Amino acid sequence: MKYYLTCLLFGIFSTTAIAESYKVGDLIIDTPYARSTPPLAPVGGGFMTIINNGSEDDTLVSGEATFAEAFEIHEMSMKDGVMKMAELEDGLVIPAGETVELKPGSYHLMFITLAEQLKPKERRKVTLVFEKAGELEVEFVVRDILKMDHSNMKKGADAKAGTDHSEMKKHGGMNLDHSNMHKEEAK
Repeated sequence: MKYYLTCLLFGIFSTTAIAESYKVGDLIIDTPYARSTPPLAPVGGGFMTIINNGSEDDTLVSGEATFAEAFEIHEMSMKDGVMKMAELEDGLVIPAGETVELKPGSYHLMFITLAEQLKPKERRKVTLVFEKAGELEVEFVVRDILKMDHSNMKKGADAKAGTDHSEMKKHGGMNLDHSNMHKEEAK
C-alpha cells in the first residue's frame, strides 16, 4: 500500500511540474513547450494550448522571445498535396468558449534567428501579446525532439506529399532537403 501511495504522489508531483498553466484575462495558456534544436539551427518551434473562457474572441497578435531575434505565429496546411507554412500576419484568433491547440503540423510559433541552441529540459521565457487580454510572460519547457512521440503524424498518402518551405527562405535562406525522408516506405 505504501508503495502505491508513493507512486501516486510521485505521479501527481511529476505531472504538476511538467504541466504548467498561465492565466491572463479570460485566457489560459496550458503546457507551453519548444522543441530542442541542433547546434546552429536558425529557427525553433513553440507549441501550447490556449483556452478562451470568455464571451468574446481574442487574438494572439505577437510576442517576443528572449532567445530569438524574431517571433512569428504560423499555420501549416495542405494544398494540392503540398504542405505549406505561412505566417499569420493578423494573428491567431482564439474564439470565445473554445480551445486552440498550437502543435506540430498545425498552428505554431516560430522563434527565428536563435541566439543559441535550445537544449532539452531548459526553460525559455517568451512574452505573448493578446489583443484583449494583454501581455503575459510564460516559460516554454524545451522538450527533446528525439524523444518526442511522433506517432500521430500523418501517414500514408499525406506522408508522401511534398513540403513547401518558400516562406522559410526569407529567414536565412534555409535550404531543407527532404529527398531521403521516405526511403523506407519505397522499399
